Amino acid sequence: MRACIGATIAMPREFRNKTRAVNAHFGYLPDEDRYVLSLGEPRHRFNVIGCGVNGQEHIRVTMLEGRATIHGVYDPNPRSVEGARREYAQFAPPEKLVIYDSLAAACNDPAADGLIISTPNYTHIAVLREAVKSGKHILLEKPMATTLPDAYEIMCMAERYGAVLQVGLQYRYKPIYVEAIHEALVRRSIGEIKTITILEHREPFLDKVKQWNKFSKYSGGTLVEKCCHYFDLFNLFAQSRPVSVYAVGSQAVNFRDFEYEGEKSDILDNAFVIVTYANGVRANFNLCMFAPMVYEEIVLCGSEGRLKAYENEDFLPTHRPHAGLEVMLGQDKPSRIATPCYPALIEMTGHHGGTYFEHVNFVDRIEGKPTNAATPEEGFWSVLVGVAAEESVKTGAPIHIEALLAQSGIKDV
Repeated sequence: MRACIGATIAMPREFRNKTRAVNAHFGYLPDEDRYVLSLGEPRHRFNVIGCGVNGQEHIRVTMLEGRATIHGVYDPNPRSVEGARREYAQFAPPEKLVIYDSLAAACNDPAADGLIISTPNYTHIAVLREAVKSGKHILLEKPMATTLPDAYEIMCMAERYGAVLQVGLQYRYKPIYVEAIHEALVRRSIGEIKTITILEHREPFLDKVKQWNKFSKYSGGTLVEKCCHYFDLFNLFAQSRPVSVYAVGSQAVNFRDFEYEGEKSDILDNAFVIVTYANGVRANFNLCMFAPMVYEEIVLCGSEGRLKAYENEDFLPTHRPHAGLEVMLGQDKPSRIATPCYPALIEMTGHHGGTYFEHVNFVDRIEGKPTNAATPEEGFWSVLVGVAAEESVKTGAPIHIEALLAQSGIKDV
């Protein structure tokens, strides 16, 4: 298992001026008079395929990061396209944005050198089959697929692909996880990691076009759709392969009476998941999707100490830090408490700034620089744990990874 080390992210040199460069107060300046406040000329041009909430977030961070620009977009939903226009217009004249009338046109336009795929989960495999014909660099949103065979096909596809194919597991770039990775895997502050706990309590899934995220056959199930982020982090911190997964869960509150085109919602809204790794590390995940806040927490217990990090968004007027990290090392070493964060401008772009730094790494990879971006192999293993967890909830039994792979006809992973 490849370590995600060296995870402290250096900001691009140009960033020192970006907070002011995009400030409306300086909008009066002609482009030729911008030097300190110049964003510079983009070196890459991306097309975005799928312009819902995530697609618009990708437009926003691409334009803000500045080394690339958005050339065009494709989405069959006109309102999504209008949303993309509005997002783009915050950074550039909207008439410059190309609107494609087909997937093939968006993938194969020679004016773009990269593609960002943020379509519904169940469409990823079909969109990617078209996208790879272009030979362009690709950023594929998570989860890379909704089934193991499709995820395996994408992983194999990536091994033969001549350009960058990066998977959008951007939680590893959230401030709390960047710092946790650095403390645990680079500094090795807490010694050998023995147990991993991640907790997410949050509101229900939001609305999507055609409500695809309310049905497991389209989303892959909650433990694939939402939780692949956390299983990616499990795999990173465990530095090993999972050997078994046991999970319990239910649809206790959310969407129990929800129907769309005559079909009833079937997604989980709570779960407990236990993962055992080949090296003896054990991980557990606690999910609740009917909580009146968004709260996320990781606890790592090692042979020499404990690390805890959290982020919180609630609806209270009381001011308190929205994130925290503590490394507790007892009497033998200094412990510390910190508030991991990025500049507000970056955190407000989405996912607490994780997507912004996902794009930093995407462009770095295109330019041949080393990164810790999520590979299709890592994307595959995050989906695998989610699929196993969904199956365990259905059967009530532990799922052995080797047997699940064999059942899916997958070998040599």
